[in-house]
Amino acid sequence: MKIFNCLWFFVLMIVTNNSWAYGSSSSSKACAKPEFTNFVPAENTEVAAGASFSFSASANTFPNTIKVAVKGMPTALKVTPRNEGGFQVSGTLPKSLKGVYARIAITADGQSNCKGNGGWLIKIAE
Repeated sequence: MKIFNCLWFFVLMIVTNNSWAYGSSSSSKACAKPEFTNFVPAENTEVAAGASFSFSASANTFPNTIKVAVKGMPTALKVTPRNEGGFQVSGTLPKSLKGVYARIAITADGQSNCKGNGGWLIKIAE
């Protein structure tokens, strides 16, 4: 019986030792996703077709990876660096969208291979 108990003890030691060998998730570098703020026009605001929009992207965003789609339609952007860090992004709503609610959907890559997304909803007038 003592041999059987010792055998279990060694098996548990081996299993525990193997699981600790991989380390914890806190030892890996954390992912800092790009953040998007200062949405203009404000969420749920009614705007005219073809109106301009803008937002701010955090400093850890790669500016050449910022993409915006309005109701699934890709939109041309102007990205400029801000003095206080980050980027100011602006664009224009498609003139073909009228009388609908549309989501301005943002995607971008950041440092450490992190992907960020955001956006807001607006109403486009007739």
